[in-house]
Amino acid sequence: MAEHTIPVLSQTAYPFDARGVAKRFRHAAIFGALSALQPGETMRFCNDHDPLPLLQQLQGYFGDDVRIEYISREPGEIVIDFHVVSDSRA
Repeated sequence: MAEHTIPVLSQTAYPFDARGVAKRFRHAAIFGALSALQPGETMRFCNDHDPLPLLQQLQGYFGDDVRIEYISREPGEIVIDFHVVSDSRA
């Protein structure tokens, strides 16, 4: 089995590897991590599958406050940057 790593973006990108989080806790952990970020910060998310239902939930909750950018869509290694652009929930 190949060892997977999350590509580093910059000092303001925080890695979140969902593959190490129990499935029943993943969505809550992701929402919590994104809620903790400030505008201008980025969370680099890595997963073993494309989380389309999660992305819909995130867009419904965060709206335009979080921009979603795919970095990699390789089978078994999806990497997405979540850029917090504003915080209208504050």
